Amino acid sequence: MRKLLPFLFLALAMASCSEFNRALKSTDPAYKLKVAEEYYANESWDRAIPLLEELVMIQRGRAEAERVNYLHAKAHFNMKDYTLGSYYLGNFVRTFPTSQYAEECAFLTAYCYYRNSPDHELDQADTRIAIDQLQLFMVRYPKTELKDSCNVLVDRLRDKLELKDWKAAYQYYHMRNYQAAGVAFKDFARTWPNSRFREDALWLTLRSDHAMAMNSVENKKRERLQEAIRSFRNFADAFPKSGLLVDAERLHKELTAELQKENTTARP
Repeated sequence: MRKLLPFLFLALAMASCSEFNRALKSTDPAYKLKVAEEYYANESWDRAIPLLEELVMIQRGRAEAERVNYLHAKAHFNMKDYTLGSYYLGNFVRTFPTSQYAEECAFLTAYCYYRNSPDHELDQADTRIAIDQLQLFMVRYPKTELKDSCNVLVDRLRDKLELKDWKAAYQYYHMRNYQAAGVAFKDFARTWPNSRFREDALWLTLRSDHAMAMNSVENKKRERLQEAIRSFRNFADAFPKSGLLVDAERLHKELTAELQKENTTARP
């Protein structure tokens, strides 16, 4: 029996290949669709797709077009080709907006962009498109049962954008580019007011502004000292029980003493 198994598998493969070729060459749309649906049901999407591609053209404007286009779009999605999947699924929604499959395809279009969203180190254009698509889906289908799933996906995408902004700001600080770091941390705090990094962002804003002020050229020193003192107040007001408050108060004393020195020197 063991010796016969390879021959049985080979015979089945040849029969399957033969049926595929017959369907591909056939001029009967009904037979072509029947074979395509069998491949689709058996998760042989790579074989279903060529047949469905032909049927998309053949059945255009006919009653079967909706079903054919749906299977074609879903086959690409099931193959995890999220680029082509998003294109064909989105096209399906535009072509058949009242279809029973329209809501599913609209969600899967957004989900394809979600799956194409890269790691936070890379360009986040697809991440922003995914957020827009998910939000658009919830606007179009306000009663959808997928609302909670959409919100979870949006939160994950926003976490990625937040982490990218945080890493970019911290990179300036790590490179001791305190002027750029101060600006980046302030922008981060405004953009992500509820961030898990908020305390660190305000603390490093103070550290960056302190470094800039204490080592500033004379004609900008007073202004930078005042800005650093404002950064201390923002930190102390936001996190009055922070474990970093003692260090923050030490920096504040240095800034205040230096500003007083500046004011004394400036008097006639």
